[in-house]
Amino acid sequence: MARGGIYKSEVIRARDRLMAMGRYPSVDAVRQELGNTGSKTTIQRFLKEIDEEQDGKTGGKVAISEALHDIVARLAERLNLEADERVAAAKASHEAEIAQLRAELDGFKTDLSKVQGERDDALGQLAAAKTAHQHTAERLNEVTLAHTRSIQEVSDLQRLLRAEEGHRQSLEEKYSHSCKSLEHFQAAAKEQREHERREHEQQVQYLQAEILTLRERLVGKESELSVSNQEKVQLTTDLARAERGLHEAKHELRGLKGVKEELGSAAAQVERLGRQVVELQAELESLRTRANKLEESRAIDLSKIHDLELELATAKSAVATQEQLAETFQAWIGQMPAPKNEATKRR
Repeated sequence: MARGGIYKSEVIRARDRLMAMGRYPSVDAVRQELGNTGSKTTIQRFLKEIDEEQDGKTGGKVAISEALHDIVARLAERLNLEADERVAAAKASHEAEIAQLRAELDGFKTDLSKVQGERDDALGQLAAAKTAHQHTAERLNEVTLAHTRSIQEVSDLQRLLRAEEGHRQSLEEKYSHSCKSLEHFQAAAKEQREHERREHEQQVQYLQAEILTLRERLVGKESELSVSNQEKVQLTTDLARAERGLHEAKHELRGLKGVKEELGSAAAQVERLGRQVVELQAELESLRTRANKLEESRAIDLSKIHDLELELATAKSAVATQEQLAETFQAWIGQMPAPKNEATKRR
């Protein structure tokens, strides 16, 4: 607020400054030079006193009549009243302008609050989109891990299948070798039996011929009986040897039956392995189907991730636009001129 009063020395200094600048020291000019403080009547009185003092120092001027002084005083008072009315009107207009500016400022604040709320909503949507994107990324990692695990399982099964296939081929080769060995053994045994049978028949024929010869010569050759007995013993020994050979051949034949049973067991194992191979192939096909489904699910997840990334980019663009608008609005508010109420405050 303005000061309650001014001093004459201040009026003198303000008058001197105005005259130094080449300006006329009127009441309004002096009051403005004093910072719009002090009453105009008081300033006029001080100026009058200063003029009278200076007139006295310079020899004085022609005295003004009382009537003229009265007219000047009334004119000054009327001028002061008109100036006060103009100041009051300007003050009212200024206050109305301030009220309008305040209303506009409140509206701007409301719009700013609305924009900030929309920005907060957009930030919330952005955070939700980021969370969804993170969940989708985690799900993608899980699906990728499951897909990798399935591929590893398929690789392990394929390796096991190749090992089983190699084992099966080895068993087939062993079975083939065993069959060939059995055929060779059977052929050799058959040939051995034919050879022994021929030898036995030859020996029987020889013994029969010898027995006939001995019987014909028995009457006349009693002296050769001991020789014949010895020969008979020898023949008996040979016959026993032949029987033992026959027994061994039969024993070897029974051994071949055991080989045949072993070959039958090997064939059953080969058949069982064949069934396992079929089952493994079916399981491999199931794993391939599962891998295809996982790949389709992965493609769907990648599509969802792409859509979420597009939504995220759109949300970021909207938030950036809103933040730019908010910054522009705040800068515009900051650049608004301050209310013109300095004159009212000084009064």
